Amino acid sequence: MAVKCGSSPMHATSSGLLQGDNPLHYSLPLVIVQICLVLVLTRVLAYILRPLRQPRVVAEIIGGILLGPSALGRNKNYLNAIFPPSSLPVLDTLANLGLLFFLFLVGTELDPRSLRRTGKKALCIALAGITLPFVLGIGTSFALRSTIAQGVNQAPFLVFMGVALSITAFPVLARILAELKLLTTDVGRMAMSAAAVNDVAAWILLALAIALSGSGSPIVSLWVLLSGAGFILLCILIAPRIFNWMARQFPEGEPVNELYVCATLAIVLAAGFVTDAIGIHALFGAFVVGVLVPKEGPFAGALVEKVEDLVSGLFLPLYFVSSGLKTNVATIQGAQSWGLLVLVITTSCFGKIVGTVCVSLMCKLSVQESLALGFLMNTKGLVELIVLNIGKDKGVLNDQIFAIMVLMALFTTFMTTPLVIATYKPAKMAVTEYKHRTIMRKDTSKQLRILTCFHGTRNIPTLINLIEATRGTEKKEGLRVYAMHLLELTERPSAILMVHKARKNGLPFWNKEKAGESNQLIVAFETFGQLSKVSIRPTTAISPMSSMHEDIIASAERKRVSMIIVPFHKHQRLDGHFETTRADLRNVNRRVLEHAPCSVGIIIDRGLGGASHVSASEVNYTVLVLFFGGHDDREALAYGMRVAEHPGITLNVVRFIIDPAVIGASVHVDIAQNSGPVPEEEEEIFLADVKQKSSGDSSIAFQENIVKDVRETTEVIRGFKKCNMFIVGRMSEGQLVSAFDSKSHDCPELGPLGNLLISGEISTSASVLVVQQYRSELPQESIRSLRVGDSSRVGSSRIGHSARVGHSTKGDDGDEEVTEI
Repeated sequence: MAVKCGSSPMHATSSGLLQGDNPLHYSLPLVIVQICLVLVLTRVLAYILRPLRQPRVVAEIIGGILLGPSALGRNKNYLNAIFPPSSLPVLDTLANLGLLFFLFLVGTELDPRSLRRTGKKALCIALAGITLPFVLGIGTSFALRSTIAQGVNQAPFLVFMGVALSITAFPVLARILAELKLLTTDVGRMAMSAAAVNDVAAWILLALAIALSGSGSPIVSLWVLLSGAGFILLCILIAPRIFNWMARQFPEGEPVNELYVCATLAIVLAAGFVTDAIGIHALFGAFVVGVLVPKEGPFAGALVEKVEDLVSGLFLPLYFVSSGLKTNVATIQGAQSWGLLVLVITTSCFGKIVGTVCVSLMCKLSVQESLALGFLMNTKGLVELIVLNIGKDKGVLNDQIFAIMVLMALFTTFMTTPLVIATYKPAKMAVTEYKHRTIMRKDTSKQLRILTCFHGTRNIPTLINLIEATRGTEKKEGLRVYAMHLLELTERPSAILMVHKARKNGLPFWNKEKAGESNQLIVAFETFGQLSKVSIRPTTAISPMSSMHEDIIASAERKRVSMIIVPFHKHQRLDGHFETTRADLRNVNRRVLEHAPCSVGIIIDRGLGGASHVSASEVNYTVLVLFFGGHDDREALAYGMRVAEHPGITLNVVRFIIDPAVIGASVHVDIAQNSGPVPEEEEEIFLADVKQKSSGDSSIAFQENIVKDVRETTEVIRGFKKCNMFIVGRMSEGQLVSAFDSKSHDCPELGPLGNLLISGEISTSASVLVVQQYRSELPQESIRSLRVGDSSRVGSSRIGHSARVGHSTKGDDGDEEVTEI
């Protein structure tokens, strides 16, 4: 029985072009074409909008509108070929299935415990950000009903308009905050807390709107609401016990059984079916289940990892196309319609921004912070589209109102980033000048501040043992360490799960609630902080690798540290050779070296002290400082002298002097070129002070070696095999060091000595700390070495104090808080 495609639902697959079938007349090949078209267009738009720092949702909304009847869909041949009416049920089903699981992921990002801990300020800001725009939305609905929305059911229309104008999109806001490097700031944390409250309130109001939009009587709407409340209560009583039992089956480090992941996804689908049967919407069930999934442990992470990429990367963009196909900007015609569009945008922005700003000012926030919160809370995005699509499907919103509301959502989301950048400049509010930017200083009794960076558990033992070695004597003001966990912000939307790790950013570990078993990093630093007299403060950087150096630099400036210590981008294998952990970490280190507002150290980890923390009484290290001359070597020696104060550490200082018989005529020129404004006499004074201290301290040994060339120098270094750590300057100065073959340097950011110590020429198991001293202007040679092979650099050629420190006080600190694009 042969029937035409247009008179019946599409068949799934075709017999192929060679058999005379047009693949676009069959659902499967047509959906494949639709998905590919959507992915290509949205990714291209996201790339185009990247310089404007717009979240990907903006590109996806624009892409959906362009593919619909507003732009490309004006060509009926294209619309009937690619998006024929018979294909729309399949497209909508896939889009809503993807949205169902995406809302489950959104629920996993929302921690109910954080709502209970929401402060009074954030709660007041959230309530103001809901109440005023909701009231104004109801007022706007009267204007719309008297003009372009005549005949719609009044009660659900009022609630839908109120919800649409009062929503703040929690996932989109988190992405914007992370992109603008505001996620771990006070404003960012307050915005996230307020948005979480706003999100929950919006879903409750939306459930009310859906219940009212039913075709039944008010009694039926009441039963829908009561049934929905009963479903949520039942889930709260049962679901956590099931999920907690599942989570306990897999301790940290163990793989999650696929059976439990499938069971959870089946529960999500079942919950969606129940809420749809009740008459609310399938999305509510998925969202509730996501909220109840335990946030600690590997279980939630495994769920997100298995579901996220397919859903958010493949199926979710179809939802934007589904919305775009319902959006026809051409329906907005005449002065009245465009005037109503302006009214809706103005009302939405006024309600959110003014309500938030007024309450923020009453909570004694600054004008800049209040404005930033107002603009951030005005973010709409995906959640807004969900509300509008439900309203459209329920017949509450007609085509013209739907198009107006979609454009409003696009406009308000698009304006968030530029307005926050323009108004919120925390760098100008912060005092960033500080005195001690180096380890080397006249008064060594003052507190020493160090920023240590780590990417994961592999870096922790050596960092802790290095901190132990650096803590100095009890007579001094002590050591304060800021331990910065570097977390990469990826394109994966649920990377904002990291928000939970950053919410208490900057507080002492021991002031936190009891850490979960999975948080090994917190436990390690907490234990060390309690056993030692070192003040440790945690901090978190969440950003793309391409801009992570900005977070490190800005944090160093704000915390007024004297040295930044970053891990080397390679790790040692069992055979002693180094292999690259991640190539982009190398560029992070290079940019930190170039733009840092203080001294920098790169720690090359060969297991200093073993795989665990060595207590103060058990420390027994030999540290070797190789001194050739110059700023970096003096800073390395100053750090070594600090380390030598530890009772369990022996410091050997080896100074290399070139044999006068082989000194070339150019040596004085080299010294004059490289040593900058510091005269050679100052170096001799510094060394004389070190010699004097070594004569009265048995733990410090100072020796001078006269060598003729690089070969002799290497032989001398090779003789020191029994040390635990080398400390060397990055760019040592003088004729002897300049004779090292720079072409053989695999890692120019380590300098000649650092490269020598990680090469096969020196057989050692000692860790290496490569030190660069802060200078207002780095030498050209040093900067050139940092830019070798840095293909990811985007035209950065800033040199000198105005580019480095000036950028830190305005740009770098501001970059973290986003003061420029």
